[in-house]
Amino acid sequence: MRATLSVPTVVRTIAELHARLDEYRAAAAAGTIGLVPTMGYLHEGHASLLRRSASENGFTVLSVFVNPLQFGPTEDLDRYPRDEERDRAVAAEAGADLIFMPSVSEMYPKRPLTTISLTGVTEGLCGASRPGHFDGVAIVVTKLFNLVRPDRAYFGLKDAQQLAVITQMAEDLNVPVEIVPCPIVREESGLAMSSRNVYLSPEEKSQALVLSRTLKRVPEWAAAGANAKELKERVRQAIEEQPLADIDYVEAVEYPSLAPLEDEKEAAKAGRVLVAVAVRFGKTRLIDNILLPQA
Repeated sequence: MRATLSVPTVVRTIAELHARLDEYRAAAAAGTIGLVPTMGYLHEGHASLLRRSASENGFTVLSVFVNPLQFGPTEDLDRYPRDEERDRAVAAEAGADLIFMPSVSEMYPKRPLTTISLTGVTEGLCGASRPGHFDGVAIVVTKLFNLVRPDRAYFGLKDAQQLAVITQMAEDLNVPVEIVPCPIVREESGLAMSSRNVYLSPEEKSQALVLSRTLKRVPEWAAAGANAKELKERVRQAIEEQPLADIDYVEAVEYPSLAPLEDEKEAAKAGRVLVAVAVRFGKTRLIDNILLPQA
């Protein structure tokens, strides 16, 4: 039975986190713990992860930490949106029991000398233009897994590459946690929910709708016989019609290996095909994707 609190407890130190988790484990020996790692500025996408965890576990931990190790020197670490009051309200509504909000000095009291690097799943897609990004993701998620020791951890499919990286890492390192993938949550307009959407001007946001609109047509094109190369070209052409769109990548890869696909035979043999895009509108970089066949 869930130990739901009307208002989630907020802890900011590792010692407090361990104390609260020890209390729960002592009171509910058979209860499971779910973890939802985030960088905060929560929206309905994050709330859906929290609700899923709350429905499947006795205790849900939300972590809110803007991890500097996964930002490059020219990226938006300083301007990444933060709003603790908003995060606490969303967490309470969605059923979180505990919010871990550490400082950078709490998570990294000194410069880490350990790195966690994956190959194969990190070189393409976002890894190609964000070198070191997934090393930073891997180390902070590993730290959170070690600190919380969750039974399940919940990640959204909007960042399908991140999900593939974390799943592979947990499998390779025998981390005793079930990685739970969760569907993309979209705004009413179709735009994939993201904390960075707040940066978009009205015109940028209007033009960004081309991403979901185009990806929505991918199953239709695939059913009509388009191979991976043709799918990429059709998606690229549609996005390029928007004058504010600056394409980082349009890719079709096997999922979850993220191996490139170029011809029809390869696409036919693949278990699932991920068509993924990263596009800048102004200074805001958005990602989106669709998985085939659809669940």
